[in-house]
Amino acid sequence: MNNSIAILGAQWGDEGKGKIVDLLTEKCDAVVRFQGGHNAGHTLVVDNKTTILHLVPSGILHKNVKCIIGNGVVLSLDALSEEINTLKKNKIDIGGRLFLSNGCPLILPFHIALDKAREIKKGKGKIGTTGRGIGPAYEDKISRRGVRLGDLSDEKSLLEKITELLDYHNFMLKNYYNTETFNADNIYEKLLTQFQLYKNCIIDVPEYIDSAFSKGKKIVFEGAQGTLLDIDHGTYPFVTSSNTTVGGIFTGSGVSPKRLDYVLAIVKAYTTRVGSGPFMTELFDNDGKILSDRGHEFVATTGRQRRCGWLDLIALKRSIIINGFTGICLTKL
Repeated sequence: MNNSIAILGAQWGDEGKGKIVDLLTEKCDAVVRFQGGHNAGHTLVVDNKTTILHLVPSGILHKNVKCIIGNGVVLSLDALSEEINTLKKNKIDIGGRLFLSNGCPLILPFHIALDKAREIKKGKGKIGTTGRGIGPAYEDKISRRGVRLGDLSDEKSLLEKITELLDYHNFMLKNYYNTETFNADNIYEKLLTQFQLYKNCIIDVPEYIDSAFSKGKKIVFEGAQGTLLDIDHGTYPFVTSSNTTVGGIFTGSGVSPKRLDYVLAIVKAYTTRVGSGPFMTELFDNDGKILSDRGHEFVATTGRQRRCGWLDLIALKRSIIINGFTGICLTKL
């Protein structure tokens, strides 16, 4: 195995990345998530036990593997806690193995409210988001007003940031979307409590990864969603809010491009898509239903049924051009 491998979806997500990551992590030292949030859904089957992960890297099922969430991931501490509790119930020990970037933008309750309110407002023109606050959290990041995980260590500054942020978002929620508003003190107090739970997990991710490579460690970079959902290179505006392509690895984890040895494309033998957006090879007849039924094409994150169609080689060629894949892994044969 190369010292560093990137696992990327070459289509619209749901290609089977989690399974491949799980296979490769048996021989690696760390797995890094670098984009997205808990809108991802990786289904793993180990020893006949099914585990669905949305946020924690898939390597968590292997006891000697470190799991790192990079700065490119928008982080819901509520979702993280829920996932960790599920792992603990399944007797999976995560002690000393989960690390979080101090630069992770946080998904807060009003981000989720905004996400849902927008979809309702758009009606038939909705994009089909998961309603988990991913897009609004990225917006705050780009607008340089977001709260990051590292901000929780400064209590005074934190309250000021939340108050200022809510002045903006509460106005929109109340006056434009006519929905619930939020209290800054309540969010502040909860974040302080959550910080105590995770403060020992917070690290400088670029420094950690660089040190690991210097020691000869093997690292897998785990992509979420797929190339055709990339905010810049996907079927805009029917895309996710992050860079799902190879470039997202470098900006979302702080690793140098020179460190990446191999880029593996995960390609489903047919094509699926969730939500709205163009899908040139979509099947609307019985063949599409057969693909859906036999392929168990339901979303791990939301339970929605996936749209199914033939393998789109034109779209795949585009994905290859953008990512410069070293190899291809074909799934769902």
